[in-house]
Amino acid sequence: MAKKKSTSNFEYVEPIGDRVLVRKDEPKRETRGGIALPDAAEIPTITGRIVTISAVVENDEELPLRQYDKILFHPKSAVPVDLEHDNQLFVVPVEDIVAVFRRSAPEED
Repeated sequence: MAKKKSTSNFEYVEPIGDRVLVRKDEPKRETRGGIALPDAAEIPTITGRIVTISAVVENDEELPLRQYDKILFHPKSAVPVDLEHDNQLFVVPVEDIVAVFRRSAPEED
């Protein structure tokens, strides 16, 4: 008899430690001035939106990261998550996050 393979459909990824789950933005195909970028152009940093943050990051008052923040991150240690067909999800260590985009500067006390 052949054994049935159990297929599990994961719907949620929870990062562990100092990590966040990021949905990478689509790569830009041209500059604001209209110059077309080649497909092989290597850009060392990538933008994306935080989908989920780990409990460690959520409870750390020193880290200004929240769910849905747009961030700029370095992909060197980002781990792709094979959960979606287009594979745009990455688990990114906090130390590889270069910047958080904000609409206004934080207020000082």
